[in-house]
This record gives sequence, C-alpha cells and structure tokens, in this order.
Amino acid sequence: MPLDAPFRSMMPVGLATMALLLSGCTTLPSSGPTARQVERGARHAQAPLTFQVVNLDAAAFQRLVAGGDDVVAGAGRLAVLAREGRVDTIAPGDELQINIYEVGMTLFGGATNFGGASAVIGSDALDSSARTQRLGTIVVAPDGTIRLPYVGRLSVAGSTPYDVQRMIEQALHGKSQSPQALVTVVNSPGNSAYVFGDVSRSGRIPLSAARERLLDAVATSGGAKAVSADTLIRVTRGGQMAEMRLGDIRSGSPDDLTLLPGDRIELVRQPRSFSVFGATSKVSQVPFDAPTVSLAEAVARVGGPNDAQADASAVFLFRYNAAEIAAGHPPVIYRLNMMRPESYFIAQSFRMQDKDVIYIANAASNPVSKFVGIINQLFSPVLSARFLTTGN
Repeated sequence: MPLDAPFRSMMPVGLATMALLLSGCTTLPSSGPTARQVERGARHAQAPLTFQVVNLDAAAFQRLVAGGDDVVAGAGRLAVLAREGRVDTIAPGDELQINIYEVGMTLFGGATNFGGASAVIGSDALDSSARTQRLGTIVVAPDGTIRLPYVGRLSVAGSTPYDVQRMIEQALHGKSQSPQALVTVVNSPGNSAYVFGDVSRSGRIPLSAARERLLDAVATSGGAKAVSADTLIRVTRGGQMAEMRLGDIRSGSPDDLTLLPGDRIELVRQPRSFSVFGATSKVSQVPFDAPTVSLAEAVARVGGPNDAQADASAVFLFRYNAAEIAAGHPPVIYRLNMMRPESYFIAQSFRMQDKDVIYIANAASNPVSKFVGIINQLFSPVLSARFLTTGN
C-alpha cells in the first residue's frame, strides 16, 4: 500500500530513530544483570571483589540431605569464649557466715550449747560441753580480707570456704581447745553472671557448684521476650564478645557455655529478613516470621519469577559470611535453575539465612522486548493519526 507524502517524509526520521535505539539497547533501563553477566563477573580475575558461583544441582542436594554442607547452618560462634574457671572461690563483696565450735575451755564468751539435751548425736560422738559461736555475716573487704576476733586479719580472696576454715583453725590453735570452723558463703556477687536486655527479668544469676550454663541463665531470667529465632544472644567474657542466634544454641553443646563469674549476657531482639531484587513483582525485604524458611518458600513469598521479565533458570542467592571472608574465602553466590524439576526439591532443602539476598535475573530477551515497546509508543500515535485521517 503506498504511503501518503507526509508519512513518506517521516520515514528517514523514523529509521534514524530506530537505528539510534538499536545502538542503545544495552543502555535501556534494567533491574539488574543477566545470568551471563553474573557468570562473567565470577570469572573476571581482575574484578574489585571476586566471588564464587555454586550451582544448586543434584550433587548439592545430596550434600544438603547428608548435612555435609555449611549452607544448611552456620557454625557456632560462642564456643570461642569457652574456658576453664571456678565458681567456688571467695571474692571481695562476698558475705560469709562463720561458725566456730569449741570443746572444753571456750575462747568466745556467750556461747550456746551445740546439741544439748535434745541432740540426736550420742555423747560418745560429741562431748556434751561442745559450744558454737556464730560470728554473724562478715563481708569480704575490697582488699580481699576479713577480720575475726582472736584471729586478726585474714586474706581470703581467691580461697575456697574450706581453705578459710583451715586458716581460722590454725589461727585459733593454742588459743582454744580443739577449735573447728565452718564457713558458708551466704551471698557471692563475685561468683555471678548478669543477664539483661530483651528478657522477662534482668538481673544477677548466682553461680554454684552445679555449673550453670548459658541456657540455664536465660531460663532463670524468664526467657526471651521475642521468639528465640529472632533473638540475638551476646556474651561478653574477659573483654571478649561473641554473639549468635538464641535459637541456634543446642542444650549442652559447646555454644551452651558453662558460665563463669563476671559473664555479661545480653539478649537483643533482631528479626531475621531476606531481600529480593530483580525480575519479580516488586523489590521486597521480607521477614522470616518462622523458625526456618527454605529457598522455595522465600521465592514463593514474593510471587516467584515474573513471567514477562525473568530468566527462571537464573535465580541467584547472594550470601555474605563475614567469618568466611575474614578467613580468605570469597563470597558465594548460589544459582538455582527453576526450569529443572529437581530444582524444586533442592530449593525445599536449602535453608535461608538472615540477610540473604535473592536476585532473579532478567531474561536475555528483555532489552529487545523493551525496545519493541518503545517503538510501539513512538509510532502508535502516527499510525493512529493516519487511520483517523485516511480511514485505512
């Protein structure tokens, strides 16, 4: 059909515009790189930041099922603080109850009968003249000493109650007849751990010979206010600090630390989330809202790959592991090919981690589709005007 003269005059301009647009296809707006660009970046040895692309294939699936891949769960981080220590030594500020028992000639006045007529222990086992003197509550001074009548000042910091008993008995030897001492720690701020933050009851946790663990302290404090999977537990010990998710700590594991005096335990509410970019319905930051989320569930939550834009064979998961990078290992990008049926089983087994980033690559045909759309927008008014003026 011959074109009218006005439209023939526009053809050079249109052809020039098309040529310009074709040359600029690569500069059309895009939500991110294609699969080829991601793969090329992994092979670029001179890239500012190198990374590794791992295909989530059948071999990866077998590792996931066997639990032999660290993509399932990160290694614990609290175990680095583990060390030996005692909780039965006396420290400044401790409150001691001291009883002194004597037989025969007593040194302390105002003594009371130990046992007396109602004593269950027989007279053969205990002299009826045995006396006990309760010295009351004695607080250990800041310099680690206590002062007792007829004994003087004793340095008790760092000693056990048994050690202090022997000190007192030796100091009274020759002054009292067969002296015996009994030392009990009534209150020991020095042998305590402290729990605070997002817990039901913050406070001091006394430590005993039962050797309380980290999870024991959390339970004693009433537990975390938020769910354990969204709670970060931060332990400070001897100037060092380590942290990990409360939900990742297993009872009795190396991360379930045996508490030591002075430990500071802070619970912080930190909800987990992952981000989604690329050819999806919208860019999103999605909270976990569950103890665990698989890659399949994560992709489904954002509506999956966009049929009109996405390359379903190129679903990438970017995972930043600071500990691995500090050890000299490159960041890892996992690639899932959702065009393969077995990939859906793999995606069900692959557990998401906090701050993971999912990127669904654009299809290679996207620039062409966008170009065609621009051409339609450019010439549609012209064709519509021709139809209205000529009727054909």
